[in-house]
Amino acid sequence: MVLSLNVILFLTLHLLPGMKSSMVNLVNNGYDGIVIAINPSVPEDEKLIENIKEMVTEASTYLFHATKRRVYFRNVRILIPMTWKSKSEYFIPKQESYDQADVIVANPYLIYGDDPYTLQYGRCGEKGKYIHFTPNFMLTNNLVRIYGSRGRVFVHEWAHLRWGIFDEYNMDQPFYISRKNTMEATRCSTHITGTNVVFKKCQGGSCITRPCRRDSQTGLYEAKCTFIPEKSQTAKESIMFIQSLHSVTEFCTEETHNTEAPNLQNKMCNGKSTWDVIMNSVDFQNTSPMEEMNPPAHPTFSLLMSKQRVVCLVLDKSGSMSSEDRLFRMNQAAELYLIQVIEKGSFVGMVTFDSVAKIQNHLTRITDDNAYQKITANLPQEANGGTSICRGLKAGFQAIIHSNQSTSGSEIILLTDGEDKEINLCFEDVKQSGVIIHTIALGPSAAKELETLSSMTGGYRFFANKDINGLTNAFSRISSRSGSITQQAIQLESKALEITGRKRVNGTVPIDSTIGNDTFFVVTWTIQKPEIVLQDPKGKKYKTSDFKEDKLNIRSARLRIPGIAETGTWTYSLLNNHASSQMLTVTVTTRARSPTTPPVIATAHMSQNTAHYPSPVIVYAQVSQGFLPVLGISVIAIIETEDGHQVTLELWDNGAGADTVKNDGIYSRYFTDYYGNGRYSLKVHAWARNNMARLNLRQQNKALYVPGYVENGKIILNPPRPEVKDDLAKVKIEDFSRLTSGGSFTVSGAPPPPGNHPSVLPPSKITDLKAKFKEDYIQLSWTAPGNVLDKGKANSYVIRISKSFMDLQEDFDNATSVNTSNLIPKEAGSKENFEFKPEPFRIENGTKFYIAVQAINEANLISEVSHIVQAVKFIPLPEDSVHALGTKISEITLAIFGLPMIFSIF
Repeated sequence: MVLSLNVILFLTLHLLPGMKSSMVNLVNNGYDGIVIAINPSVPEDEKLIENIKEMVTEASTYLFHATKRRVYFRNVRILIPMTWKSKSEYFIPKQESYDQADVIVANPYLIYGDDPYTLQYGRCGEKGKYIHFTPNFMLTNNLVRIYGSRGRVFVHEWAHLRWGIFDEYNMDQPFYISRKNTMEATRCSTHITGTNVVFKKCQGGSCITRPCRRDSQTGLYEAKCTFIPEKSQTAKESIMFIQSLHSVTEFCTEETHNTEAPNLQNKMCNGKSTWDVIMNSVDFQNTSPMEEMNPPAHPTFSLLMSKQRVVCLVLDKSGSMSSEDRLFRMNQAAELYLIQVIEKGSFVGMVTFDSVAKIQNHLTRITDDNAYQKITANLPQEANGGTSICRGLKAGFQAIIHSNQSTSGSEIILLTDGEDKEINLCFEDVKQSGVIIHTIALGPSAAKELETLSSMTGGYRFFANKDINGLTNAFSRISSRSGSITQQAIQLESKALEITGRKRVNGTVPIDSTIGNDTFFVVTWTIQKPEIVLQDPKGKKYKTSDFKEDKLNIRSARLRIPGIAETGTWTYSLLNNHASSQMLTVTVTTRARSPTTPPVIATAHMSQNTAHYPSPVIVYAQVSQGFLPVLGISVIAIIETEDGHQVTLELWDNGAGADTVKNDGIYSRYFTDYYGNGRYSLKVHAWARNNMARLNLRQQNKALYVPGYVENGKIILNPPRPEVKDDLAKVKIEDFSRLTSGGSFTVSGAPPPPGNHPSVLPPSKITDLKAKFKEDYIQLSWTAPGNVLDKGKANSYVIRISKSFMDLQEDFDNATSVNTSNLIPKEAGSKENFEFKPEPFRIENGTKFYIAVQAINEANLISEVSHIVQAVKFIPLPEDSVHALGTKISEITLAIFGLPMIFSIF
């Protein structure tokens, strides 16, 4: 039974497509369609484009050999921002956009380093989201010595992005004690040689170093100990450890893999080598080595320049839109989009359709209030007729072309509540058009093929139910895709409130100092306009009369805050003056205050677009400022079914359960509470209170910073890593609120609601187990899994111990069991602590144990075995120190790029 469950988890989490729509294809051994996008804030520099080409060309050859002649880079598209000068050799993009790019070149926020890294938060074998290079990394040649050539670095990051493998070093645990009782640097393979030293402070042009000492608690090297690799090596592996070494040209295989190293690759991939994971990827399952021994021709490059945004609304006004106030709600949301979300300077058109389609507005450039009023004036007021989605789309194409714009790279927002059996007849036209289609399914009967339109064009997909919020959330998410922080609309609030007659409701919305430009408060109602009072942080009040009511009678009132909205907490009060209960909604949107200070941004998605009961899906929310993770906040996901049933999930960034890495700003959780089949929508609310939020200045999944190399008996240091200033290290974030739609996903095979679901899934695997000796006892700690994955409470734990790493790894069930009768599992997400004496083993100085844990739930289903941890009994000797392995010299000459400096070892 456990085997079948693991198969279910593998198929669910590894084979189904995720939300990110990369355009990369592998055809006849060559990767096509890679998109490298330059951020609009990067100054124009021809050298940047040339260096990108050189990087990919070198990477293609390196990749070809590293994959044993299996793959290379055939063609790459470089997306140039509109902020650069236009040139005749720049083409119009099709569906390429900055926010969907595979590689982005952008300045970091709070500049403190140029580590290339990959945003990667899936499981082992899952694709990442993007690779990030800084302009400084791409343009400055003195970083090559630190990270290796750009081509080699690109392959390291490509392996993260494309094949879902992880780094083979560990900055938090750089050393471990091997099963042979040798002290080893955390690396793969162990054939890479080097020396371990502590650098003392440099003064007057000279530095002093000494051997590393043992830590009296752990038996490992002290925290300041550094592994310095030999520059000249014979080891060919591994690219995921240190691609900068000239000899390193391969990934670790099963034969060369270091299963003992306490790194993320072993933890996430159950001890599998990087090459094994790569060979199991979809890319390699049907790809054989090429016959040619030499690499194929160099990659070809297309230069594309982003164009001014072109959006056409294609809105359903068929007869079914008259039910449940759908036409009204569509108009309310469309108006919000036109006034508050679409960025100034964009071209917008509108088409309405039933059984026929009509162009209501050819493209109009949004420059002022008059421009969007020309469009809103034509929002449909009556619903009748059938549903022809293809006619609506074709009219949308015509509206774009009529205004001398290309459909390539243009966007269509298609909203419909109806079925259409002929929708597949225009799929080929859609593919040829190059248009991006965002689909909004309104209600349970909307055409099932809508999601296909989004998937094939790289657009978003949404499902909205009975209240206006689902629609406003969807429209708010379809913001700028250019990468410009000032153009993106930011949603702060979206709340639906059922208010009884004559009753009042109060609420608050924090506005932090990074936002406040173009701020709107919008209130909608279903029967009668409520009495509105809005107060800013300084006490200034706005009343009902200040809110502008729409002339088209779509039951909404809007207040645009003049200038920059005051920083602090805004309060609002709504009084339902009507005798009957009615639905009131509050929506607040804003934009960044400054082009140089990025605001906190929240984005969300599911791990896949389709789910089949009982397989789980994972909810992901990324919260960041610039590219830096935001920590210490509350993140809540609200998942809604077609009949309005809602499930609320608190998302975690604790490195346990569904969460890959702790404190990376990616908050996640398993979702298993299926409530019937059909479409489900995802909304995420992230907020910070009581000054608890902070930034994490350390990125994960990055190319290793190498402090220096040993060359001919000398340590040649690289330029020092930029130090994080104290004020940056301690930087905190103001209280904030962000709300975002995560789109929709489709469920099949679920029992009809309400349906009592038996426990068919085990507790989640424990992924953060830690162990240490305290006197003669071993202390364990980990994050509690749940009864079902990361929800609820497990029934019991199985802890096993062995002196042999391999015995525990290959035969866990027969290893010595630890008595856990007094260990009562806590609620999922809680911290578990357990102490035991490793009987009947004899404990001496240097005694080493390996421990792993399983959880069992009430249905007697067993989790996967945790990663294996090590505990070493270490009794320090007087003046105990251990010389760096392989270091037998009493004096080392230190040079920084040729500048002689003298080391003394003592």
